[in-house]
Amino acid sequence: MDPVFLTTERLLLRPFEPADTDAVFLACQDSEIQRWTTIPSPYELDHADMFVAHIVPDGWRDDTVYNFAVLTRSGGELVAAMSAIRRGEGRAEIGFWAAKPHRGRGYVTEAAGAVAHWAFTTAGVERLEWRAEVGNGASRAVAEKTGFVIEGTQRSGILNKGVRRDSWTGALLPSDLGLPATHQYQPGEPADRA
Repeated sequence: MDPVFLTTERLLLRPFEPADTDAVFLACQDSEIQRWTTIPSPYELDHADMFVAHIVPDGWRDDTVYNFAVLTRSGGELVAAMSAIRRGEGRAEIGFWAAKPHRGRGYVTEAAGAVAHWAFTTAGVERLEWRAEVGNGASRAVAEKTGFVIEGTQRSGILNKGVRRDSWTGALLPSDLGLPATHQYQPGEPADRA
Protein backbone atom coordinates (compact mmCIF):
# COMPACT_ATOMS: atom_id res chain seq x y z
CA MET A 1 0.00 0.00 0.00
CA ASP A 2 1.19 3.48 -0.72
CA PRO A 3 1.87 5.43 2.49
CA VAL A 4 -0.94 7.79 3.49
CA PHE A 5 -1.22 11.05 5.39
CA LEU A 6 -4.12 11.70 7.76
CA THR A 7 -5.11 14.92 9.46
CA THR A 8 -7.30 15.75 12.43
CA GLU A 9 -8.15 19.06 14.02
CA ARG A 10 -4.78 19.20 15.82
CA LEU A 11 -2.66 16.46 14.29
CA LEU A 12 -0.88 15.24 11.20
CA LEU A 13 -0.32 11.48 10.91
CA ARG A 14 2.25 10.39 8.35
CA PRO A 15 4.71 7.55 7.91
CA PHE A 16 7.89 7.99 9.90
CA GLU A 17 10.80 9.52 7.97
CA PRO A 18 14.58 9.33 8.52
CA ALA A 19 14.46 12.82 10.08
CA ASP A 20 12.29 11.34 12.89
CA THR A 21 15.00 8.96 14.11
CA ASP A 22 16.30 11.19 16.93
CA ALA A 23 12.78 12.05 18.13
CA VAL A 24 11.83 8.35 18.21
CA PHE A 25 15.02 7.52 20.09
CA LEU A 26 14.43 10.26 22.67
CA ALA A 27 10.76 9.38 23.19
CA CYS A 28 11.58 5.71 23.66
CA GLN A 29 14.01 6.45 26.49
CA ASP A 30 10.90 6.87 28.66
CA SER A 31 10.59 4.04 31.17
CA GLU A 32 6.80 3.87 30.72
CA ILE A 33 7.09 3.27 26.97
CA GLN A 34 9.74 0.61 27.60
CA ARG A 35 7.64 -0.99 30.33
CA TRP A 36 4.30 -1.22 28.52
CA THR A 37 5.33 -1.79 24.90
CA THR A 38 7.40 -4.48 23.26
CA ILE A 39 10.17 -2.14 22.08
CA PRO A 40 13.69 -3.23 23.04
CA SER A 41 14.96 -2.19 26.45
CA PRO A 42 17.39 -0.55 26.66
CA TYR A 43 16.37 1.31 23.50
CA GLU A 44 19.41 2.27 21.42
CA LEU A 45 19.77 4.73 18.54
CA ASP A 46 20.28 1.73 16.22
CA HIS A 47 16.79 0.50 17.18
CA ALA A 48 15.26 3.85 16.18
CA ASP A 49 17.23 3.87 12.93
CA MET A 50 16.13 0.30 12.07
CA PHE A 51 12.50 1.19 12.84
CA VAL A 52 12.45 4.37 10.74
CA ALA A 53 14.68 3.22 7.87
CA HIS A 54 13.46 -0.37 7.44
CA ILE A 55 10.51 -1.52 9.54
CA VAL A 56 8.23 1.40 8.63
CA PRO A 57 8.78 1.44 4.85
CA ASP A 58 8.78 -2.39 4.67
CA GLY A 59 5.43 -2.55 6.49
CA TRP A 60 3.80 -0.08 4.12
CA ARG A 61 5.30 -1.72 1.04
CA ASP A 62 4.29 -5.23 2.15
CA ASP A 63 0.80 -4.10 3.24
CA THR A 64 1.36 -5.62 6.71
CA VAL A 65 2.03 -2.79 9.19
CA TYR A 66 1.04 0.85 8.86
CA ASN A 67 3.16 2.95 11.22
CA PHE A 68 2.28 6.61 11.65
CA ALA A 69 4.27 9.41 13.25
CA VAL A 70 1.73 11.56 15.10
CA LEU A 71 2.75 15.22 14.88
CA THR A 72 1.19 18.46 15.99
CA ARG A 73 -0.12 20.42 13.02
CA SER A 74 1.04 23.65 14.65
CA GLY A 75 4.70 22.82 15.21
CA GLY A 76 5.33 19.42 13.70
CA GLU A 77 6.56 17.98 17.00
CA LEU A 78 6.40 14.17 17.42
CA VAL A 79 3.76 13.52 20.08
CA ALA A 80 3.03 9.82 19.56
CA ALA A 81 3.38 6.73 17.41
CA MET A 82 0.39 4.82 16.06
CA SER A 83 0.28 1.56 14.13
CA ALA A 84 -2.24 -0.75 12.55
CA ILE A 85 -0.95 -4.30 12.06
CA ARG A 86 -2.72 -6.71 9.71
CA ARG A 87 -3.89 -9.80 11.62
CA GLY A 88 -5.77 -11.71 8.96
CA GLU A 89 -8.65 -11.20 6.58
CA GLY A 90 -10.43 -7.99 7.51
CA ARG A 91 -8.68 -7.70 10.89
CA ALA A 92 -5.99 -5.38 12.17
CA GLU A 93 -4.55 -4.55 15.60
CA ILE A 94 -3.92 -1.00 16.73
CA GLY A 95 -0.91 -0.07 18.84
CA PHE A 96 0.42 3.22 20.15
CA TRP A 97 2.61 5.13 22.56
CA ALA A 98 2.68 8.79 23.57
CA ALA A 99 5.80 10.88 24.15
CA LYS A 100 5.91 11.78 27.84
CA PRO A 101 5.62 15.61 27.47
CA HIS A 102 2.43 15.20 25.41
CA ARG A 103 0.43 12.79 27.55
CA GLY A 104 -2.95 13.76 28.92
CA ARG A 105 -3.90 16.04 26.01
CA GLY A 106 -6.07 13.59 24.07
CA TYR A 107 -3.63 13.34 21.16
CA VAL A 108 -3.51 9.54 21.12
CA THR A 109 -7.30 9.22 21.28
CA GLU A 110 -7.63 11.72 18.43
CA ALA A 111 -5.03 9.83 16.36
CA ALA A 112 -6.61 6.44 17.13
CA GLY A 113 -9.96 7.71 15.90
CA ALA A 114 -8.38 8.90 12.65
CA VAL A 115 -6.58 5.59 12.09
CA ALA A 116 -9.75 3.62 12.85
CA HIS A 117 -11.77 5.68 10.38
CA TRP A 118 -9.08 5.24 7.72
CA ALA A 119 -8.79 1.50 8.41
CA PHE A 120 -12.54 0.99 8.02
CA THR A 121 -13.07 3.24 5.01
CA THR A 122 -9.87 2.71 3.02
CA ALA A 123 -7.76 -0.23 4.23
CA GLY A 124 -10.44 -2.95 4.14
CA VAL A 125 -10.49 -3.53 7.90
CA GLU A 126 -13.76 -4.79 9.40
CA ARG A 127 -12.54 -5.50 12.94
CA LEU A 128 -9.90 -3.36 14.64
CA GLU A 129 -8.45 -5.07 17.70
CA TRP A 130 -6.65 -3.61 20.70
CA ARG A 131 -4.56 -5.40 23.32
CA ALA A 132 -2.65 -4.09 26.29
CA GLU A 133 -1.00 -5.69 29.23
CA VAL A 134 -3.28 -5.83 32.27
CA GLY A 135 -2.45 -2.77 34.35
CA ASN A 136 -1.79 -0.41 31.45
CA GLY A 137 -4.65 1.89 32.39
CA ALA A 138 -3.55 4.69 30.05
CA SER A 139 -3.81 2.43 27.00
CA ARG A 140 -7.18 1.11 28.14
CA ALA A 141 -8.48 4.67 28.65
CA VAL A 142 -7.49 5.57 25.07
CA ALA A 143 -9.17 2.43 23.73
CA GLU A 144 -12.40 3.09 25.62
CA LYS A 145 -12.49 6.79 24.65
CA THR A 146 -11.99 5.78 21.01
CA GLY A 147 -15.01 3.47 21.27
CA PHE A 148 -13.41 0.04 21.63
CA VAL A 149 -15.57 -2.50 23.42
CA ILE A 150 -13.52 -4.32 26.06
CA GLU A 151 -14.02 -8.01 25.43
CA GLY A 152 -12.09 -9.54 28.28
CA THR A 153 -8.74 -10.68 29.61
CA GLN A 154 -6.49 -13.17 27.87
CA ARG A 155 -4.27 -15.22 30.14
CA SER A 156 -0.70 -15.13 28.84
CA GLY A 157 -1.91 -12.94 25.96
CA ILE A 158 1.26 -10.88 25.45
CA LEU A 159 4.93 -11.77 25.33
CA ASN A 160 6.88 -8.74 26.56
CA LYS A 161 10.64 -8.85 27.10
CA GLY A 162 10.70 -12.62 27.49
CA VAL A 163 7.79 -12.81 29.97
CA ARG A 164 4.25 -13.95 29.15
CA ARG A 165 1.70 -11.55 30.63
CA ASP A 166 -2.08 -11.30 30.81
CA SER A 167 -3.67 -8.83 28.41
CA TRP A 168 -6.88 -6.92 28.10
CA THR A 169 -8.54 -7.18 24.70
CA GLY A 170 -11.08 -5.09 22.87
CA ALA A 171 -12.45 -4.47 19.42
CA LEU A 172 -13.91 -1.67 17.36
CA LEU A 173 -16.25 -2.35 14.45
CA PRO A 174 -17.24 0.02 11.64
CA SER A 175 -20.78 0.13 13.04
CA ASP A 176 -19.39 1.45 16.35
CA LEU A 177 -18.41 4.58 14.40
CA GLY A 178 -21.55 4.68 12.28
CA LEU A 179 -19.70 3.37 9.22
CA PRO A 180 -20.81 0.62 6.84
CA ALA A 181 -18.96 -2.69 6.67
CA THR A 182 -18.21 -4.82 3.62
CA HIS A 183 -19.72 -7.92 5.22
CA GLN A 184 -22.85 -8.21 7.30
CA TYR A 185 -22.24 -8.77 11.02
CA GLN A 186 -24.51 -11.19 12.87
CA PRO A 187 -23.95 -11.09 16.66
CA GLY A 188 -24.10 -14.44 18.45
CA GLU A 189 -27.23 -15.56 20.25
CA PRO A 190 -27.17 -15.43 24.05
CA ALA A 191 -26.55 -18.84 25.64
CA ASP A 192 -29.66 -20.69 26.78
CA ARG A 193 -30.11 -20.64 30.52
CA ALA A 194 -31.14 -23.99 31.99
